[in-house]
Amino acid sequence: MEFKHVSVLYEPVLELLNVKADGTYLDGTLGGGGHADGVCAKLSAQGVFIGIDRDKDALAAAEKRLERHSCRKFLVQSNYEDVKRVCWDLGILQIDGALLDLGVSSFQLDNPQRGFSYMQDAPLDMRMNAEDSLTAETVVNDYSREQLAGIIKDYGEEKWAARIAQFIDEARKEKRISTTFELVDIIKKAVPAAARRDGPHPAKRTFQAIRIEVNDELGQLSRAVNDFIDMLAPGGRLAIISFHSLEDRIVKEAFQKRLNPCTCPPDFPVCVCGKKPDIRKITRKPVEAGKEELADNPRSRSAKLRVIEKL
Repeated sequence: MEFKHVSVLYEPVLELLNVKADGTYLDGTLGGGGHADGVCAKLSAQGVFIGIDRDKDALAAAEKRLERHSCRKFLVQSNYEDVKRVCWDLGILQIDGALLDLGVSSFQLDNPQRGFSYMQDAPLDMRMNAEDSLTAETVVNDYSREQLAGIIKDYGEEKWAARIAQFIDEARKEKRISTTFELVDIIKKAVPAAARRDGPHPAKRTFQAIRIEVNDELGQLSRAVNDFIDMLAPGGRLAIISFHSLEDRIVKEAFQKRLNPCTCPPDFPVCVCGKKPDIRKITRKPVEAGKEELADNPRSRSAKLRVIEKL
């Protein structure tokens, strides 16, 4: 299957990253190389681009897409939370800009065999790195009912989490749940008919929750944001695109702690801890897709872009 992915907020990302021709830039979620193509087009032969992705198919597609650019390119199969190790292994101690485009790519959603989509029947997989051991099938069948309910509630923000977990638990006692459509059918039975008539597809939030669990998406984001900021050279920028409130909250709070690192009690008249901000906001509030982009790419609807600059 050809790797296709429409890069969201493409123009704002390139504008706000403020790419310098001879700089060093990193994309921690390379995907098919959409944003990377724009960054590399702005780099000279002295510029450096580093692309990280867990998905071998994504790396292969990006390599082909980026081969026309003259900058030095390093594409690495890894997890973006290993950004420091990846850079240090390449002998790079600072970068001038970085991007994280979170969530799942269009290619992964549209490829039935990956098991990400509730709209196509496939094995329950959902791994961004096909070499990882934990699959959606394991989560659905081997986690306790209480664990499932917690994941679906916390990561999917699903009102009917306990009921969905109950129906999954009852169904898997008869036989293991092995395909996406089997799971969708169970979810549809669990969610009351009145609730199914309004809002998104009844399986959307549960599938999101399981995918986040399988790939530890929130955990790695929490661990990674500060490392990305640490790697920035003075004047370097970090742009992060999130797709749901859980991701955006982690990004917002991590940025806020670097913007206001003071640990003094609130009633202290002056700061005595000596901790100073080491970043500044470039986007006062998150950038969202405009009408034209929303019409061309409905998946951009929930995208939010936040950008900071290292002092």
